Amino acid sequence: MYILHFLGRPQPIYAYFHTTTNIYYRNCLPNFTILKMKNNQVLIRMLFLIAMGYMVVAMLICFLCASSGLTSVDSYERLQNNGTFLTSPRSTSFVLAGRNKYKGNNDYNHVAGWVTPASSYGARVKIGIWGSQVQHHSQESGAAISISTDDQDKTYNMIEAGFHVLPELYNNNDVHFFIRWTKDDNKSTGCYNLECHGFVPASGAALVPGQAVAPPSTYGRDDRYITISLHTDPNTRDWVLYRDDLHKPAFLGHFPKELCPRLYGIAPEVALLGFVNYQDKDKGGPAMGSGHFPEEGQRKAAYFKNIKLFDSKANVYDPSGLVRLVTRPACYKVSDVLHAKKDGHMFYYGGPAGCMG
Repeated sequence: MYILHFLGRPQPIYAYFHTTTNIYYRNCLPNFTILKMKNNQVLIRMLFLIAMGYMVVAMLICFLCASSGLTSVDSYERLQNNGTFLTSPRSTSFVLAGRNKYKGNNDYNHVAGWVTPASSYGARVKIGIWGSQVQHHSQESGAAISISTDDQDKTYNMIEAGFHVLPELYNNNDVHFFIRWTKDDNKSTGCYNLECHGFVPASGAALVPGQAVAPPSTYGRDDRYITISLHTDPNTRDWVLYRDDLHKPAFLGHFPKELCPRLYGIAPEVALLGFVNYQDKDKGGPAMGSGHFPEEGQRKAAYFKNIKLFDSKANVYDPSGLVRLVTRPACYKVSDVLHAKKDGHMFYYGGPAGCMG
């Protein structure tokens, strides 16, 4: 594909090399024409030039692949078949707030995803929806866009939106759309959904915080997803939330700029995360994502797709330089940031239930 774009309009390979042969002999052997050569001589020289042409094509492909900062989905699938998983030496000191502040005090909070390397104005992403039926009452498993400051103290500010399973909050194991916020690391402010004043839902919104989402994806078959965006309004500096997989963007509500003053108009960190929370007494954590590792790929592993970031004027652009974040790599993994024609910038993540520690 890359070679055809590089060479311009594609030509049949035999016509290309036949033309090249004529040019070669007309320029380099003026006293000797193709018509006077024996058939076997013509054939030998044409085969030689064809072989050289294939070598040039192979070298160009290698160059283009090496120069790309991303891994294509096709090459990722080939690496999976060879039993190789892509890794990155980069890491980040992303701050992990105590996530489940609903009733219990969870001992373990693990995430797998990617984080922006610098301040950003928000993100838009397509999130695969996966359930987690075998899960303890107090455990949480989900995926979210997380907007936060880059330190954890009494002034830690965070806004989140995504999808999770949290039986303790809803008294069921369904997948729910959720929002969450705090401006003091959950010391005295913040909550899930609409349990406290903060997030202002839009009238007649296409998704309401706490609403159940069904049906979820099924392993190897159905791919269910919802696209959401969370970014600053360039006029008000509020953080606005949209659903973006309908026929037009649907406004869901906003977080007033006064709610989290250290996130006024811009966020030091924007993260796309799969997450789990559980207690030591549970004797093992819940599944993250589909409950399968990223290597399994499409329709089997959970994903974030069509990743876009926002600038100060609410225009979207492709991400670059994202930093990998995995807090418990023995249990949960995340793929490289891949690129696909249909799904744009994307990655897979997840892992099975039973993680200890």
